[in-house]
Amino acid sequence: MRFVIVTGISGAGKSTALKMLEDMNYFCVDNLPVPLIEKFSAMAIDMTRDDMKDVALGVDVRSGQSFGELEKVLERLKASGYQYEILFLDASDGVLIKRYKETRRNHPLSAGGRVDIGIRRERQLLAFLKTRADYIIDTSKLLTKDLRKELEKIFVDDQEFQNLMISVLSFGFKYGIPRDSDLVFDVRFLPNPYYVDELRPLSGEDAPVRDFVMASPAAQEFAAKLEDMVKFLIPHYVNEGKNNLVISIGCTGGKHRSVTIANELYRRLCDGDGYGLRIEHRDIPKDAICKKI
Repeated sequence: MRFVIVTGISGAGKSTALKMLEDMNYFCVDNLPVPLIEKFSAMAIDMTRDDMKDVALGVDVRSGQSFGELEKVLERLKASGYQYEILFLDASDGVLIKRYKETRRNHPLSAGGRVDIGIRRERQLLAFLKTRADYIIDTSKLLTKDLRKELEKIFVDDQEFQNLMISVLSFGFKYGIPRDSDLVFDVRFLPNPYYVDELRPLSGEDAPVRDFVMASPAAQEFAAKLEDMVKFLIPHYVNEGKNNLVISIGCTGGKHRSVTIANELYRRLCDGDGYGLRIEHRDIPKDAICKKI
């Protein structure tokens, strides 16, 4: 039997993850009082029916004062020989605040006040769980389908999990630098397809633009140096426990050069181990929208 404790920061997607695990034939229980976890664990392990093969237990700060007992409960479970895994869902403060604003819900620790204060308190309370976690998934930039894919890798396909998720993001400087960027690179020094009439309406997703940009020796050299630097940094970020790395690559409008170089970096990183990888082109549609207006 696989016994998974699902926890994390409120608003990071714990309930969604539990529903997904339920779809994957896990027997899921959410917000069980902490004093009952040991009894539940013993009962779950004793159950041998096929439909109770795997169990997921949701635990968070809604347990109130009893949540403080969780660390001791986990230690007793381990001492008794119970095998469990901890899945920790996290997200940046900015994303969490936005989600609470959109849903108009109160944070469980904000007492009806400021959400950021509640998040800060919760991070302090959950610090010991994050340290113990077997899997940490940062949902700041994950779509629902991306989260499902990560959970299927871990809990269905038994693939090795990479705690570091790298997002390669193209953008246009005229629309602003992405606020969640960890590394920002400016590729406005490369030849600009915008000034070629037949390339202007296309984007870096199209072969003619890609070929035009990558035909430049500067683009080839920059891509190689960028690959070397990022591959040098990745193991150091992993060792430091970083969970989410956003590499932002910008040109003027975010349509041609930045898209091409972002795609090139993504391609060069695809064969790497020890991290997950995704790509996003933030500003490709904006040029057309602005021109219509």
